[in-house]
Amino acid sequence: MPFHGAMLPGGAGRGQDRWTTTRTAAIVLDGASSFAPDTADASEYVDLLLSETASRIDEDEELQAVLETAIRATSEALKLQAGVGPSSTVLLARLKAERLEVLALGDSTAVVKTSDGTVHRISDDRLSRTAAELRHRYRQRLMNGSGYDDEHRSLLGQLQQHERRERNVPYGYWIAEADPQAAKEAVCRQFDMGNVEWCVLATDGAQRVVDHLGVHWESVALMANHELVALLRRLHDWEQFEDPTAKFLPRAKQHDDKVLVTWTQ
Repeated sequence: MPFHGAMLPGGAGRGQDRWTTTRTAAIVLDGASSFAPDTADASEYVDLLLSETASRIDEDEELQAVLETAIRATSEALKLQAGVGPSSTVLLARLKAERLEVLALGDSTAVVKTSDGTVHRISDDRLSRTAAELRHRYRQRLMNGSGYDDEHRSLLGQLQQHERRERNVPYGYWIAEADPQAAKEAVCRQFDMGNVEWCVLATDGAQRVVDHLGVHWESVALMANHELVALLRRLHDWEQFEDPTAKFLPRAKQHDDKVLVTWTQ
């Protein structure tokens, strides 16, 4: 069966999430939102990284090597400086030699169900472990009803500065940015194709709301393209009309870009 997918920007324009498919694979990127004024926009970065990855992923190289080469080519083309951004999470899923291969770099999530009934989550939680106190503060304020005020924006700016200091270093987290060595730190899993029932790739803007609302991942996996579009709109509308100040689901901004990509046997 082919991959299916949909994307919904969080606001005006194309957003900074991207997805595409090739003959054997699906690629999902989540470009970093910018809260600090000196951080470059991620759109150009994710567009080029998507193209560079897609042009190589059907080859015989391991996924980490494919991503390493793609990051290097993108960084060189855009003349990026390490630690300054832009950056992106990466999810790759490839069907190869009777295997499903999955790579995760950053906090996007792959959900895979195998024939024994187990639902596997493949993600990289190292980013979420950075600046834990700042994350707790801004989320607690939202839960207390503060909304998206000036203090919230100040905390997000502090958080992003902290994340920059811990980006692509051994004691911090790893993300696609300027340093191609980050690809070697990606989380990778392989599954025997005969044991896989379905796979869903989700950026965190979609995954967190799906989980919060209790939408079953298996139902997501079985959706056609138009149903995925409708689901993303449902998630967006819930944020806008049911939780506009993020009191029930604390999040950095009211709407994030959302991508869902699925594959079933």
